[in-house]
Amino acid sequence: MNYTLHQLKVFVCIVKNQSVTKASKELFLTQPAVSSQLKKLQDQFDVPLTEVVGRKLFITEFGKEIAQVIDRILLASDEIKETLEQYKGLVSGHLKISVVSTGKYVMPYFLSGFTKRFPSVNVAMDVTNKQLVVEALTKNETDFALVSVLPSGLALKTIDLMNNDLYFFGNSENAKRFRGKSASPKEIGELPLIFREKGSATRNAMEEFILQQNIRVNQKYELVSNEAVKQAVNAGLGYSIMPLIGLRNTINAGEVELIKVKGLPIQTQWMLCYLKGKKLSPAAKAFISYLEAHKVQLIEKYFSWVENVK
Repeated sequence: MNYTLHQLKVFVCIVKNQSVTKASKELFLTQPAVSSQLKKLQDQFDVPLTEVVGRKLFITEFGKEIAQVIDRILLASDEIKETLEQYKGLVSGHLKISVVSTGKYVMPYFLSGFTKRFPSVNVAMDVTNKQLVVEALTKNETDFALVSVLPSGLALKTIDLMNNDLYFFGNSENAKRFRGKSASPKEIGELPLIFREKGSATRNAMEEFILQQNIRVNQKYELVSNEAVKQAVNAGLGYSIMPLIGLRNTINAGEVELIKVKGLPIQTQWMLCYLKGKKLSPAAKAFISYLEAHKVQLIEKYFSWVENVK
């Protein structure tokens, strides 16, 4: 056997289209060129790959089986090429990451160096609430998902990135009453509390804390983003629980303060997860390798400030 990859690709295209003419259009080749490649491939087999009845081309049963084998050969050929490109630093393609809303304060710092190293990789980062992130993961519409609490019911592989601590906070004026002391569950219940929307992991964590502490909430507001919650707290509308990672600028500006509360902070872990059994693209594999090699340095470089704020 001395067939070429080009002959195999042409034959698979003919099988898919059930036509030499249609295959030639898809491959941007002349019809005689496609027919010539088919003949060269056929000459290497004693059993016919195709047959013509009337003026219509049919793929024989043998041809159909050979086409299935060729599909595997072409896939392996692509993997060889992708592996070579990865070793040469020429990884290209697309990388899609679904990120829970608070994750927008985290994920860009793990992507920045990667995109500079692999400029041919196009990255799409979809920032939304946890419910929609899980939906994208379930439907296999994303390569990775960044979450702080793993969704249940899915077989996943995970890559731990960094800690995620949630604190109770208010604006500087409202927080004065709690300086030097801890807020009690009774006092928290008497305060206006600002919640994220349903489906948010931050909302779930806040509700679980309130339930554990037997807090009776007298007044509550619901907002649809972390930025909206921060602005509402800063304006004095109420208090909330939110990941520390999203409060850096407002804390540094003296606009809000962390308030000590028994049972806080809530500690979770930022994780990048993907479906078990998922066939990872070269770009996805390269991103995993990049994280494994650089995440410790990235955390030290961009997130060491977290320990100084606590």
